[in-house]
Amino acid sequence: MNLSERLNEDMKQAMKSKDKFKLSTIRMVRSTIKNLEIDLKRTLDDNEVLDILSREIKQRKDALQEFEKAGRDELAASNKAEIEIIQQYLPEQLSEEEIQVIVQQTIQETGASSKSEMGKVMSALLPKVKGRADGKLVNQAVLKFLQ
Repeated sequence: MNLSERLNEDMKQAMKSKDKFKLSTIRMVRSTIKNLEIDLKRTLDDNEVLDILSREIKQRKDALQEFEKAGRDELAASNKAEIEIIQQYLPEQLSEEEIQVIVQQTIQETGASSKSEMGKVMSALLPKVKGRADGKLVNQAVLKFLQ
């Protein structure tokens, strides 16, 4: 079962169990996917759906920080819950140690030795951690090793 089918099944299950919050979150994600499919005039594969899910989580994390700064606890709690629901569809996230090992291997593979070669490292690294690690963590790990 691909991600789109899984989202559809979970949406049906949320309807049956009358879980309005989960239902609305899945519908938001599905509408983003559907809009992109309409724009591209084709169905999306799992990698493209993963990109959308990662983007949705990133948007919610950014909004969560803003809500916490502004003292909007009810909106922050809502965003946290949405993040937890969306994360169920992503592959298991890598730990910081695993990210560091992958970063070190990629730096060795590319032969990078300075910050000026960070783009080369990141372009080789991102496909390896796609959907399994936050881009900010990966970026920080690369900076740490290229200093």
